[in-house]
Amino acid sequence: MTDLAERQKLSYIAAQAADARLNVELETEGMTLNIGPQHPATHGTLRIIVRLDGEQVVWAEPSAGYMHRGYEKLTEVRTFPQITTLVNRIDWLGSFANEVPFILAAEKLMEIEAPPRTQHIRTILFELSRIANVSLFLGDLGVQLGAVTPVFYAFRDREYVLNLIESVTGGRFHPNFDRIGGLLDDLPAGFITECKQVMKRLRAFCDEIEDLLFGNEIFQARLRGIGVIPADVAKQYGLSGANLRASGVDFDLRRDQVLPLAYDKVDWKVWTHPDGDSWARCWVRLQETREATKIVDQLLDTLPAGPIMAKVPRIIKVPEGEAWVSTENPLGEMGYYVVSKGDLGPFRVKIRSASFNNISVVPWVLRGVYVPDVISILASLYFILGDIDR
Repeated sequence: MTDLAERQKLSYIAAQAADARLNVELETEGMTLNIGPQHPATHGTLRIIVRLDGEQVVWAEPSAGYMHRGYEKLTEVRTFPQITTLVNRIDWLGSFANEVPFILAAEKLMEIEAPPRTQHIRTILFELSRIANVSLFLGDLGVQLGAVTPVFYAFRDREYVLNLIESVTGGRFHPNFDRIGGLLDDLPAGFITECKQVMKRLRAFCDEIEDLLFGNEIFQARLRGIGVIPADVAKQYGLSGANLRASGVDFDLRRDQVLPLAYDKVDWKVWTHPDGDSWARCWVRLQETREATKIVDQLLDTLPAGPIMAKVPRIIKVPEGEAWVSTENPLGEMGYYVVSKGDLGPFRVKIRSASFNNISVVPWVLRGVYVPDVISILASLYFILGDIDR
């Protein structure tokens, strides 16, 4: 080796050593990053505080309450019939489903049961709310990962479901249609035929989303094996709905408890997935949307004749007592603990919303993931901010 080559080699080694010393000197502590509450990548006004080591999350904490509306206290200054207007707006994408457990709790205290036709119609509207809710999730899921097209499919076909809900209740988002002892009105003429056509259309939508989104290599790479929640962890954190079933836990309140609804009159399946990752949570919701269309079709075929209201007093005073009723809402278990002192309105109401419990796992599931995966994991958990900030 010539003297020139030797000097160049030594110079190169010295330069590398200097770079190494510089890197050590510039090494910094972890960074704290705020994702939200006002940020296009967050799902509403939720703030996630994450502590980063480079691009990796070492600690995360959800901070809710930015749109808290105090519904539990507002119910104390409303009569029982007025409260359905409030609870419509908790999970605003599945509003009729919010009404049902509260009405069932009031009926339980009054020891009355709605007629069979009402039970069928309630279940139909409940499942239509589920379809309207989850179909938008399936489309919006693509937007979180950079795919814009699926959400246009979702908005297109979801409109047909909202048209059905509006034709029955008069409201697209906030029906305020359920009543203690029954319903405000019966189904309109032509509803059964139109509803069956829409259910067929929604099954085609699920097929399109499965091909367009779930069959996409990028979609699978972003979600498979990401955000894994084992079954024992899911149960410890109180997860419910698809988030729980995607961890392999076979639990669904529609099947596993007895309520005056019509789920026991039809044949349907509870879907689970063993993987517990972000992809599994999305896949379970896709299957549940298909299953909901089948439930609605069967209920339309077996819809009994008869009245839609039980005999109730003109002025409703719920007897003194306490009642707890929860249902399998689109986002998971939603329940109302109602305390009555025999007045026109409740003395206390405690609301168990699905989203509030489901985000409790966020500190656990985000630990160790990378920053881009934070958004996809939050999207797969699927929460509505009104359902958190009650």
